[in-house]
Amino acid sequence: MHLGAYPRIRLGHFPTPLEFMPNLTKHLGGPNLYIKRDDCTGLATGGNKTRKLEFLVAQALEQGADTLITQGAVQSNHARQTVAAAAKVGLQCKILLEQRVTEATDEYEHSGNVLLDRLLGGEIVGRYPAGTDMQQEMEKLAAELRSAGHKPYVIPGGGSNPVGALGYVGCAQELLNQSFETGLRIDHVVHATGSTGTQAGLVVGLRSSNSGIPVYGVSVRAPKDKQEENVWKLVQATVDYMGLPTSSVERADVVANSDYVGDGYGIPTDSMIEAVRLTAELEAILLDPVYSGKGMAGLIALIRSGHFKKNENVVFVHTGGAVGLYGYRQLF
Repeated sequence: MHLGAYPRIRLGHFPTPLEFMPNLTKHLGGPNLYIKRDDCTGLATGGNKTRKLEFLVAQALEQGADTLITQGAVQSNHARQTVAAAAKVGLQCKILLEQRVTEATDEYEHSGNVLLDRLLGGEIVGRYPAGTDMQQEMEKLAAELRSAGHKPYVIPGGGSNPVGALGYVGCAQELLNQSFETGLRIDHVVHATGSTGTQAGLVVGLRSSNSGIPVYGVSVRAPKDKQEENVWKLVQATVDYMGLPTSSVERADVVANSDYVGDGYGIPTDSMIEAVRLTAELEAILLDPVYSGKGMAGLIALIRSGHFKKNENVVFVHTGGAVGLYGYRQLF
């Protein structure tokens, strides 16, 4: 795999740290826990979307775009990082927000990521009811902008297409390099999975490198079967985009667990609150309430159930988003 063959613009701070979590490891009495700090990518408080945007924005610039368009939930980490990326390279950015969380507080609607969207110069075009075909709405806006003489570039929610997934193929390579340099045997990688780009990229990167390291996604939105199928579709599209052998990744390599979603996307759970508190109090690491909090809740539950062996080394990929805590202040 030669990622240098693809257009990329540097937006983040890489490699991100790979840290041992001794206190959480001791508290849970389970496997050795490590954390890949993709909350430290540096772009407007960081997060996993920065890796994807390095490839997506590069393609946008190559195509002569003057405006980025994307969508996400109201407290979207992806939207915030896209606005920040646009600011860095001098593009306009328009975002469409889907109101997936019912009975949201004023803080959820206006604080956290929403505050930063505006501060970074993004334009919130509108807020749409849950279930809206957001891709269709973005395409409508793009058509209007083209009619007005602009050159928009549409980025799917979460930056999750084959171009964006390249960012996490790169992360997989980075992780393997850190494993080699530190002498750390990585037995499992666990992370929160939502729009699928992070998991698809990690699966392609780790599997096609013959690392033997399984990727375990903890879903924050879709049921298990649907989440796995969505990830698998993007895995196949990414393999095809990169010109890799179709046999380089198998369907069995895509694993998602949806037991920790709770009542739905962005809706708090007791296990998420415990996970956020434990990680903060024991390791001084801030998770977010929508993605990494539920991902860590899943990891904690798996440890408690004996899913991992005590001497195994488990890496949790922190996808960022702690600024979203401000939208959930009443929980903490």
